[in-house]
Formats: sequence, C-alpha cells, structure tokens
Amino acid sequence: MTQVIGLIGYPLGHSISPIFQQAAFDHLGLDLRYELWETRPEKLADTVKDIRSAGKLGSNVTVPYKESVLLMMDELNEIAADIGAVNTIVKRGKKLVGYNTDAEGFLRALESEGKFDPEGKRVTMIGAGGVARAIGFALIKSGIGSLALFDIDRARAERLGESLKGAKVTVLAEGKGSAFEGAVWGADLLINCTPIGMKHSPSEGRSPVPPELISPKSFVYDVVYNPIKTPFLEAAERVGARTLGGLPMLVYQGVAAFELWTERAAPVALMMEKAKGALA
Repeated sequence: MTQVIGLIGYPLGHSISPIFQQAAFDHLGLDLRYELWETRPEKLADTVKDIRSAGKLGSNVTVPYKESVLLMMDELNEIAADIGAVNTIVKRGKKLVGYNTDAEGFLRALESEGKFDPEGKRVTMIGAGGVARAIGFALIKSGIGSLALFDIDRARAERLGESLKGAKVTVLAEGKGSAFEGAVWGADLLINCTPIGMKHSPSEGRSPVPPELISPKSFVYDVVYNPIKTPFLEAAERVGARTLGGLPMLVYQGVAAFELWTERAAPVALMMEKAKGALA
C-alpha cells in the first residue's frame, strides 16, 4: 500500500518540494507519494489530525503554520521544542512527533555551499517568523558573537530575542535610522528570513533592505529560493559581497526530513539536481 507524505501550508502553488522528494522516493524504490496539502487556517487541525489515518506517514509544514502545529503534536524532539517551531511531522505508531530540520538545513547549506563559519561573527537577521527562529537557534549553537534582529512586528522580534540565549541579541526598533543602518552595514552575515522578493508574491522584485546599505564585506544569505537570484542577492553581488540563496537550505532540510520518514540515507546529489532543475 502506497504511503503518503504531504506538505502543509497556505498558499502552496509554487512549491518544488514534491519534485525533489518524489524523485528521491522513486530512486530508492520506496512506495511513497509526496503531495501538496494546501490548508486554510480553519482546516489546519483537521489536516494534522488526518495524518493519524491509515496510509499517511507524515508531513512537512511550511508558512504560516510552523508555530501553529506545535501544540498539535504528541511529542516534540528537543530541537523543535527549543526552537518553538515544527517543519516536519513523523507518525510513529499512533503518535505524531514534531521535528525541526530547518536549523540543520541552514547550517549545512551555510557551511557546505557557502563555506562560511559563523562562529564569533556579527549577524543581522531580517524577519522573526518560524524559519528565523530555527536559524537564530542554529546561529546561537554555532557560537556567533552577536545578533541584531528586525521584524515589522516588533513584539515578534522581541519574543524571538528573549528566547535566544547565549549571545548578545539586539532587537532593532525600526527598519530605518542609524541603528538599523549600522546593523545592516556592519554585519559579517546578513540574512533575509522574510518572503520579500519571492517570485509570484506581492513583494516580488523587492529587497528587504535598501541596496546601498549592503557592505561588500558581508556574507549575504537569502532564505527565498525562487528566484534563485533574488533582488537582495543581486544587489549584494553588485557591490562584491559573497552570497547564498535559499535553495540549498530547502534541499538540506528536506534531506533531513526524508531520513526521518524513511530511515534511509537520502540521495542528496539527486535531490539537489532535481530542485535546481525545477527552477531552471
């Protein structure tokens, strides 16, 4: 009997996760099918509950539900509990176990693809949602020197700042002025954790920070993966900064999720190839 794994989020029209996950299942001869489970907020509890039914193995969770599903889990692994966000659900027996593979995916991409070591570095992060929580957690574990946070929802940024222990964390009050400009220009690592610049979104074609604030000395990281080169990354490359887009993180978090569902080693090179091909 074919087992089904889905991606829970809203909206989902342009996700490429089914392409590289299904390719990996097929490559290993696994009788699994990856589906999109586009879910409106009022139906979220029903969609999660349905994972308990026969034929379902688990799911990924994406925006805007990574924090919402937390309380719907029977168990959380330590990383998901610490981060306060779930992006992978695994059905084990009758229990739903929540995991977070975003932190692992981020670090693996940064170190393997970006060749950047965050230890001791000054980091500025734009956005404080579910993916930012995972990245912030990963950065603290990596021993960064300091972290400056900005989100248009200041309370959300403050909640994230309070939950991150082990480094000097500053919450920027607004996205302009000398404090913001200094944090962006002075960052060793500048990260966009918002959807700004994403293809097919209201913010397509925009950058989360003014291009003139990007320093050529910064390493600039965008979690947005479509387009592969966002306006943010293009602006950074124009001034000579090193950059990395969101596709490797997407694939590496998917690799970790694949291995949780299947208990098999993921065909990483194949998954990366299929993901890049989907955006070509």
